Amino acid sequence: MKSILDFHEKKIKKQKFTMVTCYDYTFAKILAESDVDCLLVGDSLANTMLGHQTTLSATVDIMALYTGAVARGAGDKKFIVGDMPFMSYRKGVTASMTAAEVIMRAGAHAVKLEGGEGNYKLVKHMIGSGVPVMGHLGLTPQSVHQLGGFKVQGRDEKAQARIKEEALRLQDAGSFCIVLECVPSHLAEEITAALDIPTIGIGAGPATDGQVLVLQDMLGMNQGFKPKFLKTYYDGFNNLKEAFNTYHQEVIHSEFPTEKESYS
Repeated sequence: MKSILDFHEKKIKKQKFTMVTCYDYTFAKILAESDVDCLLVGDSLANTMLGHQTTLSATVDIMALYTGAVARGAGDKKFIVGDMPFMSYRKGVTASMTAAEVIMRAGAHAVKLEGGEGNYKLVKHMIGSGVPVMGHLGLTPQSVHQLGGFKVQGRDEKAQARIKEEALRLQDAGSFCIVLECVPSHLAEEITAALDIPTIGIGAGPATDGQVLVLQDMLGMNQGFKPKFLKTYYDGFNNLKEAFNTYHQEVIHSEFPTEKESYS
C-alpha cells in the first residue's frame, strides 16, 4: 500500500490488509521486503523501546526520531503512519499542527490520533491542510488513567453507541481509516459495516477490514505478555537468547573467531 487510496480500494474490494508497528531502521528494512501492507510507528515505542509502563512518555521529538528511522529503512515500499503522542493534539490548533508537521516531515505519510470527542474539528483542519488522519477508538492507551487501566471497551449498550457515533463522526471529519482496539467483536463488525472507510482491529475480532499487531508482541519477544487477542508467530525471546548464548559459548571455548573470521 502506497497511499490512502489503497486503503479505500481494499475496503471496496473486501480485501483484508495488515499493519505492523515498527520503530527502527533494521526492522523497517525487513518489513519493506515482506508482504505486510503498512507500518505504524506507534507511541507504543514508549513501552517496547524505552521500557515505560504506559505510552504517555512518548513526545513529538521522540516520535519524529523513530519515524525517521523507519522511513529510511522502508524507503518508498510501505505506507507509514506516525502516532501523535499524548497531549500533542490537545493544546490548540497551532500546537497540534506543528506536532503533525514535525512527524510528517520525519517521513510519515499520515498521522494517527486517539479518541473522537474533542478531535473532530482538528481532524477536519488537518485533512484540509494535507495531513491524512487515521482514527483510533476503543481502548485508547493514552487515556489509560482515565479508563482505569487497559480494559476492553464497549461492554454495555451506551458505550457501544458512543464508540459507533465517534467512528461515524471521525469519518465525517475526513479520517481515511480507524483503528478499533479491544472492543467486542460484534461491535467492531457493526462499525465496519456502517463505515465507508476501512477499520483496523487489534483485539476487535475478525470482521474488521485490517489487523494490526505490535511487532515485538507478534514475534514473541515480550515474555509473559499474552493478552487474549495476541497470536505469536515466532519464539523471539528464546530463539534470540539461544543465539546470544551460542555466541558466548563459542567465545569462551575459543571456537569464535576462527581463521575464517580473521584477517591474515
